[in-house]
Amino acid sequence: MALHAAAARLSNPFLHQIPINPINGGIPAKPTSKRVVPVRSSNPQSSAAGTRVSSSEKWSLDSWRSKKALQLPEYPDGTAVESVLNTLQSFPPIVFAGEARSLEDRLGQAALGKAFLLQGGDCAESFKEFNANNIRDTFRVLLQMSVVLMFGGQMPVIKVGRMAGQFAKPRSDPYEEKDGMKLPSYRGDNINGDAFNEKSRIPDPERMIKAYTQSVATLNLLRAFATGGYAAMQRVTHWNLDFTEHSEQGDRYQELAHRVDEALGFMVSCGITSDHPIMRTTEFWTSHECLLLPYEQALTREDSTTGLWYDCSAHMVWVGERTRQLDGGHVEFLRGISNPLGIKVSDKMDPMELVKLIDILNPENKPGRITVITRMGAENMRVKLAHLIRAVRRAGQIVTWVSDPMHGNTIKAPCGLKTRSFDSIRAEVKAFFDVHDQEGSFPGGVHLEMTGQNVTECIGGSRTITYNDLSSRYHTHCDPRLNASQSLELAFIIADRLRKRRIGALRGFPSI
Repeated sequence: MALHAAAARLSNPFLHQIPINPINGGIPAKPTSKRVVPVRSSNPQSSAAGTRVSSSEKWSLDSWRSKKALQLPEYPDGTAVESVLNTLQSFPPIVFAGEARSLEDRLGQAALGKAFLLQGGDCAESFKEFNANNIRDTFRVLLQMSVVLMFGGQMPVIKVGRMAGQFAKPRSDPYEEKDGMKLPSYRGDNINGDAFNEKSRIPDPERMIKAYTQSVATLNLLRAFATGGYAAMQRVTHWNLDFTEHSEQGDRYQELAHRVDEALGFMVSCGITSDHPIMRTTEFWTSHECLLLPYEQALTREDSTTGLWYDCSAHMVWVGERTRQLDGGHVEFLRGISNPLGIKVSDKMDPMELVKLIDILNPENKPGRITVITRMGAENMRVKLAHLIRAVRRAGQIVTWVSDPMHGNTIKAPCGLKTRSFDSIRAEVKAFFDVHDQEGSFPGGVHLEMTGQNVTECIGGSRTITYNDLSSRYHTHCDPRLNASQSLELAFIIADRLRKRRIGALRGFPSI
């Protein structure tokens, strides 16, 4: 019933924008009058390694086109691309600038150890699997995880989905070969198709229009869930998915939910009724990798209240490991928009290069502006992370440190499918907390590829998915995701570390 009630509020997916937080919803940003031009622009004089880009250089909406921008598709018809981009430019914004500012404020609290970021969702959203049930189930798991983390950490949890726009994927190889046939790699549903044939792999600009409409519909459903009663804390005992209900993690969650329910009863007796907004609604934001720059530019607007530019395709966007060159097109675009930004960082990142990159993207050193998302594998995390933390601290920079324990732990199973071991993911999360304890810094959040579906893509966990189980429900279009049970199990592990840090802080020493 809750699903039908939420869906009923979506009479017009383009115009029915319900602010997640009415106070901070903001006024829709003004579309730019600047004409959008076709895609590819590359400056052969720009080095891939990157040199210091002065933040005093003049930025414009299309100044990224004078830089070398990696990972962009080569469309065969430039006229068709221009037509699509001009159409996107005329569409309403997907998110509002005021919402992005609200998220930046929350992330600023996480940078100071006063909140915790939970960022999760699909590796890559797809057109074929787009339906209300899938959106609801992933949202529901994120709600469950947030309750577990809030209870353990006794601090606000910032819920950000890899949803409503996470389509494009960077590729390590521009081509893919099967059975002697070589074709362009699949780059995400907003660029080309995953079917291994020549027609499917040709980049099609019309896919950007479909990605926009799906993103709008997804976000509107998320808004309805977040504000329409589905996310009310009184429903905490009803959020279990059917296939986790009788599992070890489901039982642990139900026990915690009943404790929360008792606490809510106490709050009601103190006069905080179920009609209070904090009891009936939740804040939820969206994010994706800023990869397909022509699409991002077409949805960038000048905010009518501040005069600042915001990428209105999502509340938060991040630059990936493959596109974070200091003098590259992606960094150039990001430095001019005012959204909160993420930086994906592997063990290859040089500490001083990170400091320079942060300086380019956040010259005013504003808390909440930069989230550094580390993806290294457990052993590299223990060796490399401390050097990054120290370099950033010496520079006096304020960032939110977040662990992505997924991307550094991808392996190939004997059957040939990509997978990730839950034990390796857990080990990287532990290493992340351990290093921050040693350095006296704040572990600000976690970034996960996960789903509410009962998939078998990552091995391990308390329900012990094996290599032999992978093919039974392997549905990902790109990288393997944690299923709901594994996600909840990881949330309990993280909550335990947050609880230990909290108790250690009260006693005057760090957690162990």
